[in-house]
Amino acid sequence: MTDPGPDRGASLSADQAAELARQHGLSQVGVRPPLGAYVRDVWRHRGFLLTMSSADFVARHQQNYLGQIWSILNPLLLGAAYYIVFGLILQTTVGAETDYVPFLMVGLFAFIFISAGMNHGAKSLVGNLNVVRALRFPRVVLPISVVMTEMFAALPAFAIAMLITALSGEPVTWSWLLYPVAILIVYVMTTGIAMIGAALVYRVRDAANLIPLITRMLRYISGVFFVVSAYTSGVAGMIMAYQPVAVVLTMLRQSLIGGENFALTLDVWLISAGWAVSFFLVGFVVFWWAEATYGRH
Repeated sequence: MTDPGPDRGASLSADQAAELARQHGLSQVGVRPPLGAYVRDVWRHRGFLLTMSSADFVARHQQNYLGQIWSILNPLLLGAAYYIVFGLILQTTVGAETDYVPFLMVGLFAFIFISAGMNHGAKSLVGNLNVVRALRFPRVVLPISVVMTEMFAALPAFAIAMLITALSGEPVTWSWLLYPVAILIVYVMTTGIAMIGAALVYRVRDAANLIPLITRMLRYISGVFFVVSAYTSGVAGMIMAYQPVAVVLTMLRQSLIGGENFALTLDVWLISAGWAVSFFLVGFVVFWWAEATYGRH
């Protein structure tokens, strides 16, 4: 009687499977990786992130006759429209009378970026489910790349804000060197908000309908068109002045406009940086925590 040999229908034990996966560099599907490993995985995919962001930016205007020129024309036309409405018709210039044009443009162009990052970043996961299900990569790359695309699109507007500020007669001082730092802080904060929004919208799809409402509300309470301190005071005024969007707009204006109305103050910069770091860390952890669920339903 011959030996039937090993049972070819038997499966590997859990330990054997884990050892085999380790030897061949495989990882288990549907399991949240350790946070440190996740961070390293994101860093390994930095080339993929940059390529995806730049490709999305180039594709955005490729169907237009003027192509990338629209990245310059759009903020200029929008800025002119808002100046007519809020500067000339509604006259929301109290507290920024002599600086209103640069005040408006610096705040408006920054808010356009923040709003776009929040809205598009929140939909980055549900809008790319085919990619999520077909490819293995850290899913947090999606909201990060969307906000990076919006940053590429916003860079001409940020440059235009500097030019308008200079042409309006504001002196070019050393504080202008802080403008790129302020933009970086705004980018980090917006990325954190986008990560939180993407994780939330994936879990509760109806939340996508609330994001535009939130950004619209922020547009009118964050001092985009008016100096917050000129219209509010007390506890309510402090809350409005130091909520995340309002305080980063103040920070940007302090770096470029300066003077009596927008002198540099340490508290504004520290609070802005604190909001940015807090949103980014919370957003990254929240997104990582649900990493194993993305694409499964």
